Amino acid sequence: MPLARAALARAALATEDLLAAMPSPRERTDDQRARATAALDAGRTLRAAFLDTHTEAVHDELTAGRTRHLRVGELAEAAAVAFPGLVPTAARLADERSRPQGSKEGHEVDQGLFLSRVLGSPVAGGHLVEAMLRPTPRALALLPEFRRTGRLDLGSVQLERTDGTARLTMCRDDCLNAEDDRQVEDMETAVDLALLDPEVEVGLLRGGEMTHPRYRGRRVFSAGINLKSLHGGSISLVDFLLRRELGYIHKIVRGLLVEDGPGWRAPTVEKPWVAAVDTFAIGGGAQLLLVFDRVLAASDAFLSLPAAQEGIVPGASNLRLARAAGTRLARQAILDGRRIRASEPAAGLLVDEVHEPEDLDRAVERAVGRLRGPAVVANRHMLNLAEEPVDRFRCYMAEFALQQALRLYSSDVIDKVGRFSAVKAGDAG
Repeated sequence: MPLARAALARAALATEDLLAAMPSPRERTDDQRARATAALDAGRTLRAAFLDTHTEAVHDELTAGRTRHLRVGELAEAAAVAFPGLVPTAARLADERSRPQGSKEGHEVDQGLFLSRVLGSPVAGGHLVEAMLRPTPRALALLPEFRRTGRLDLGSVQLERTDGTARLTMCRDDCLNAEDDRQVEDMETAVDLALLDPEVEVGLLRGGEMTHPRYRGRRVFSAGINLKSLHGGSISLVDFLLRRELGYIHKIVRGLLVEDGPGWRAPTVEKPWVAAVDTFAIGGGAQLLLVFDRVLAASDAFLSLPAAQEGIVPGASNLRLARAAGTRLARQAILDGRRIRASEPAAGLLVDEVHEPEDLDRAVERAVGRLRGPAVVANRHMLNLAEEPVDRFRCYMAEFALQQALRLYSSDVIDKVGRFSAVKAGDAG
């Protein structure tokens, strides 16, 4: 590996020198773009060959023989230091982050390639998936306060414990709960706290009341990914798109990995989850519903997954939606952008209960109560194990890491997010 390691560093340095001598990506001539693309492709071919041979050895070195539990961001950062040229450095990523999406070189693709190969290994990928199921340091630090007070304002998510229910309320009324890196951080913290607190029996996720003129006084579940943030270059492959799937969403499915307790018991803390959709669940909001144990919706709400229009992959929906709703509806929703209204029969494949808006609050409380049964946790554990074995999820995420990275930097996405971001989120309804 030493010779291959050195060759990787030399090739990366040569590519950096070539790109540094050129104007920014938007200002390059056709010839310069072709030369830059050829150099980047050649570097990725070399990285792929290196990883195809050395992925597990690289991962073992970075994790001290799998004794260190590094999350996706930590693993990529450690790789940048230990294996120069394999993934972009923190400084390189910070420079990229300061630019609009269309003015970046696309160095996150190299992160996607690296993490794709790691996740593709049963040994290294299994260890990474487990690392992502551990509680975050932020949640552990906030746990004493939450246990004492039963409430926290995390910024984009409010968390309150009442009668054994952890109530997570998404409250980004500036963007109708469109997700960005900040909200992923707050959501994972809230999910961790709900799972860590022994007084919590059930988790409930709902959107908060909005101040937007069109939805003033109404709850909104989610407007999906924040396209203005994506256009501006502040949506991260690692800290948003991968952390979201491998972090809080997977924790809702699989539970929180903890180390205390007798070794013969399952090492996770799991709890049932309810989601209530007021108004709409677009994109990432609709993705979330696929992992909840019970979903309720207002009769005037709708769901949609406009991934093809946006040009990106809708998280793990391609893994889960066909299982829930069948292949035909999944393709209509993902490939054609079909909007599914709560009042139509097809919604019954994705939503358990539909109620008039004025009746939804009472229905939610009844649903939460029904999930407090003593055998609910064991049975949801077995259902999730049968429906989505962890290795199936890991293999999906291995391909997703690379495909989503490539989509982020495709010309059609860059053009589309510029147009989408010019439309106010309120126009989505």
